[in-house]
Amino acid sequence: MKRFEGKAVVITGGAGGIGLSTALRLASEGAKLTLVDISEDGLATAKQQVLESSPQAEVLTYAADVSNEEHVKGYVSATLEAYGSIDGFFNNAGIDGKRFPMDDYTAEEFERVMKINSTGVFLGLKHVLAQMEKQGSGAVVNTASIGGLRGWSSQYGYIASKHAVVGMTQAAAVEFAAKGIQVNAVAPGGIKTPMAAEAMAKLNPEDPAAAERQFTARVPAKRMGTPEEIAGAVAFLLSEDAGFINGHVLLVDGGQTCQ
Repeated sequence: MKRFEGKAVVITGGAGGIGLSTALRLASEGAKLTLVDISEDGLATAKQQVLESSPQAEVLTYAADVSNEEHVKGYVSATLEAYGSIDGFFNNAGIDGKRFPMDDYTAEEFERVMKINSTGVFLGLKHVLAQMEKQGSGAVVNTASIGGLRGWSSQYGYIASKHAVVGMTQAAAVEFAAKGIQVNAVAPGGIKTPMAAEAMAKLNPEDPAAAERQFTARVPAKRMGTPEEIAGAVAFLLSEDAGFINGHVLLVDGGQTCQ
């Protein structure tokens, strides 16, 4: 099924994990891609993987810091030069941040996480939505988290930043719905990505596998999700199948938030 045939989609955080899995999924459905990431080497590897999976795909890569407005303008301009439009945007780049009790959580760490996870999402929305408004069409999916709908200790920057993503998703949906644009978000739970592996190692440096077992014991599905499962949710929200869905935060968490 080629739901994205001829459509141009920008993916930030496109060099690995959820971003790369989504790139593979969208390329298989015909999308022309711009992969954005801070890692040039990661982008080169990601592009190779996409082309090996979908040899006919068009893949542009752009190394950028998503919290730098000039870099954001750059990936928007490069996409328009290559493809002429931006039909879909997976606003996905983000970091986990360090884990500290409140007394030890520094303002510098808080600002670092907020800059990437919140300012980066805002700048992507600002400049991509401006183009979509000119076109009179487009779909955006932001990466939030179950941490944007609830809280847990020791990750103050991450929790605050993902709550901000949820709020910006809903605010942009209200502003742009009448202009033919959908803005939604996915809220992953525990997903088996390099970021999740790092988180487990932080929780239990001596036995990360034990930390994962302890985590999955609290998930009704009794497992972690896969990047491919998030990619499927993103592909749906970016597609015309989701044309009347706006401002929605789609939980992809194995039932964890229901508890």
